[in-house]
Amino acid sequence: MKFVCLIYHEETRLATMSAEEFGALRGSYVAFTQSIIDGGQLIAGEALQPTHTATSVRVRHGQLTTTDGPFVETREQVGGFFLIEARDLNEAIQIAARIPDASTGGIEVRPVVEFSPPGTNAVD
Repeated sequence: MKFVCLIYHEETRLATMSAEEFGALRGSYVAFTQSIIDGGQLIAGEALQPTHTATSVRVRHGQLTTTDGPFVETREQVGGFFLIEARDLNEAIQIAARIPDASTGGIEVRPVVEFSPPGTNAVD
């Protein structure tokens, strides 16, 4: 099964880290990423630019509106994601628990809807 692991952290924490702290965090991510590559579990993963670069898009009654920044005001922001392959939710949770920001932020684990090939009109 495919799962997305959304990484939530406080952007202000990253902005106030020393070079040594940031280097240690980056090293933790490199090690974690290599471990899920080696385990055959990584499908994709990316870090996101800070929330001030976001644009929220909405269409209501045919009218497009955009808003600078994220839609939700929260203490923690989505900072990136991993798309992983796991046997089940329990294995996905165990993988997510190893993501470095799990110790200071939070990781949302959500199953991915896997659609059947085009033309079959089925959802797996």
